[in-house]
Amino acid sequence: MKYSIGIDLGTTNSELAYRLLETDGKPDSKPVILNIPQFVEPSIIESRPVLPSSLYIGAEEERDISNWALPWDSLDLASNGPKDAAAETAPTNVPEESAIKRAKGLFRKVFGLDSSTEVKPSGVSNPNAFYLVGEIASRRAAEYPERVVSSAKSWLTCSRVDRRQPILPWNAQGAVSKVSPVEASRRYLAHFVAAWNHAFPDDPIFDQQVVLTVPASFDESARELTREAAGRAGLNLETLLFLEEPQAALYSWLAQMGSGWRKELQVGDVVLVCDVGGGTTDLSLIRAEEEDGELVLRRLAVGNRLLLGGDNIDLALAHRAAELFTQQGVKLNPWQSSALWRQCREAKEALLQADETDDSYKVSILGRSSKLVGESVSILFPKADVVSIALEGFFPTCSITERPKRRTGFGLREAGLPYEADAAITKHVAAFLDSRVDDSGAAIIPTRFLLNGGVFKSKLIESRFQRQLEMWYPDAKPTNLHPDAELESAVARGAAYYGAVKHGSGVRIRGASARSYYIGIETSAPAIPGIPRPLKALCVAPMGMEEGSECDVPSESFELVVGERATFRFFSSTTRPQDQPGAVVDWIDPEEKSVIQVSDDELHETDPIETRFDASPDSETNVEQTAEPEFVAVRFHTKITELGAMEIWCDEVDGPRSWKLEFSVRDE
Repeated sequence: MKYSIGIDLGTTNSELAYRLLETDGKPDSKPVILNIPQFVEPSIIESRPVLPSSLYIGAEEERDISNWALPWDSLDLASNGPKDAAAETAPTNVPEESAIKRAKGLFRKVFGLDSSTEVKPSGVSNPNAFYLVGEIASRRAAEYPERVVSSAKSWLTCSRVDRRQPILPWNAQGAVSKVSPVEASRRYLAHFVAAWNHAFPDDPIFDQQVVLTVPASFDESARELTREAAGRAGLNLETLLFLEEPQAALYSWLAQMGSGWRKELQVGDVVLVCDVGGGTTDLSLIRAEEEDGELVLRRLAVGNRLLLGGDNIDLALAHRAAELFTQQGVKLNPWQSSALWRQCREAKEALLQADETDDSYKVSILGRSSKLVGESVSILFPKADVVSIALEGFFPTCSITERPKRRTGFGLREAGLPYEADAAITKHVAAFLDSRVDDSGAAIIPTRFLLNGGVFKSKLIESRFQRQLEMWYPDAKPTNLHPDAELESAVARGAAYYGAVKHGSGVRIRGASARSYYIGIETSAPAIPGIPRPLKALCVAPMGMEEGSECDVPSESFELVVGERATFRFFSSTTRPQDQPGAVVDWIDPEEKSVIQVSDDELHETDPIETRFDASPDSETNVEQTAEPEFVAVRFHTKITELGAMEIWCDEVDGPRSWKLEFSVRDE
């Protein structure tokens, strides 16, 4: 590996940053943003630092209206596919054939595909459709909103739909081609893969350290779907790393500060990271601690994923703009007018600067009535309206005990993404902070804060956020850790820095479990009518086990039920630091559902997991075709991932098979 590459796969925009890994003791480089070639108009390609997370899906006939060849000669894994047979068989400036084969082979291995299974894009309703990624897709949303996919990342978290099925653009009518959220994400990542391989033909991305950022609150299914998209895009799944976006923002600050970060933070300082992206908000708390005489950083808590961000402000401004147009006799539907959204975003960015002298911004769109076709109509959007909507609607002053509204009150709603009912970001921050306590039960109070996301480019919003924190914590008076942060590229830069940290260069943010964890084992005992068998609790992860680590669980073998649905029970304790992997707590009452007393110590039961394990594809026994379940002797191996998910692997004692149980070990 020569480079560490960070990819911020955003809801609205995506970026790629890179830096050299340290070699031969030479100082490493700071992360650099890669400019990504993309169409901005038909036949016009520009290299830009941001790739809008938009996908235009047109008819096959549109291929012929212009020259759509990208610099990498329309590599099969790029946005449009090969133009002809020659391009398919002889692409230029792309990874060597062996690298492509390795990528497909690893994808088959990780996802259990047979060697004869051809790896193709999934979740496409029309494989012959015409696809455009990036700026031109974002622009075409103004004219063809029903043909443009947006917010695919948010759909990856929506368990109410099958995220591998072609469902996007959501609610598109008629014979519009569709793709799955996984496929849309694959196309964005594939564009980055092709762009990198074109820029660095001697160092294909498959052979580099790639770090892909995800929201702190992504659950396991969303992470796995993102991983699937990455594998199909041609990334190396054996070396791919995930990193939480708020942590990536802090890593970006560490990359800029170098060793000087220790002068900015003191032992006991708690940093609130508030990441307000285009469509989501993520929150994290990270504390500076002393360990063996050294200052270290430890992540304390992460918030729930909030489908609320800068795009919501743009939409609110679009509604106000529609009212102003109505006053001039022009009726618009702000929910459907992407052109109006774009204009209002520009108005927001222009008018929310504290030193801005203009008191209004001209918003113009093309007329659509029979009298105005081809002509533009305009309004002057008052700055006072923009400031009022942004500050009072999204960053209102509130008390630390106020909570966001969770329901609208309606008994029915349209199927779709689970957007937040309350737009007040400050109330969501209050709910996150007011519920955080440390191991002693004392409230966790932030002393510093770090902002990320384009919305905080406005000094008015930044100042409002700081005053709000000062009102909540007048004694601590939290201050901005990085007032000059690169708010729209910090996540990608931080991810690239983190990749080098994993290779031994730089400081790492740590996250350790505050509890010991146990899995319930049913004891072998005679059947008694009406009396459930007692449980043993087997320690599978000790207190203090750090994220990114793993351990074997020494024990006798246990029988795993394979071939029918079964319930797995888990317990945790904050009072048994002496328990190491393999320790057994005997004779637990299986009907006790909350707190279990064991020698004056307590075990708390977490949510159980109900699932069905099937035999591996290469097993001689196909349990799906047998009437009886299979009982397999297993032992356990535990991993805590970088994202705080505990993986308990049930490894077959006398065979190669393994099954995975997983749940989050983070305090919500």
